[in-house]
Amino acid sequence: MKSEKKYPEWKQRLFKIIFESDTRNGQAFDIVLLILILISILVVMLESVSSLREEYGQWLVRAEWFLTIIFTIEFLMRLSIVKEKRNYAFSFFGIIDLLSILPTYLAFLIPGSQSLLVIRSIRLLRIFRIFKLGRFIGESQNLTKALRASQYKITVFMISVLTAVIIFGTLMFLVEGPVHGFTSIPTSIYWAIVTMTTVGYGDIASQTPLGQSIASVIMILGYGIIAVPTGIVSAEMVQLKQSSKGSAKVCAHCLKEGHDVDATFCKFCGEKID
Repeated sequence: MKSEKKYPEWKQRLFKIIFESDTRNGQAFDIVLLILILISILVVMLESVSSLREEYGQWLVRAEWFLTIIFTIEFLMRLSIVKEKRNYAFSFFGIIDLLSILPTYLAFLIPGSQSLLVIRSIRLLRIFRIFKLGRFIGESQNLTKALRASQYKITVFMISVLTAVIIFGTLMFLVEGPVHGFTSIPTSIYWAIVTMTTVGYGDIASQTPLGQSIASVIMILGYGIIAVPTGIVSAEMVQLKQSSKGSAKVCAHCLKEGHDVDATFCKFCGEKID
């Protein structure tokens, strides 16, 4: 049996700064990172303006390369300090971090690929790590559990809505007909969806008194339908009880968070939390 290698102390300190946000250094790192992400998004936006690109194109390119190098170093640092490289590399943020630096390098091979740099905007999700407190972690876990518990009810609800729009769409096709813009049943179903969701583009509208009466029923029904998914999820959340509050601790092995404040071992993989 191989003995487990001790996790170096310098990696522990770096891990707390980069992956956790319950320390001053960790929050400072996340804030600086988010500022750089915002600057990077701003550079991409400015580069899309032809007049600015012609006048400041070289400066924008230099700024983009500077930011890309910083994000590359950050990605390599994250990859080097985690215990399981695969857990980070194939995680949501790991993939986003990689995709945010690839477009600049791919620009040499594939013209126009730099436009994919807007993917970096997804990295702004890390802002939740800065303001993350124990109660927020607990509530996010409650919300996740509520959504999972209500997925079958919501599926049945969506099937019912789909059935309703098909029936109303077909009915409107028979009542209004191609003369008033309802040229086919799929087009009529599209109108029913737009009407039921209270979007109302106005590209197709009922003209006959009977069609307007049916449209009124669909509109009123739409307001009631909007509240149903909210009620389903809310009912599930009421039933859930969180026994203890979470903390901002992150397991260096599986990168899962939401552990108890006094937790010593990861409740997901069982590894010791350093």
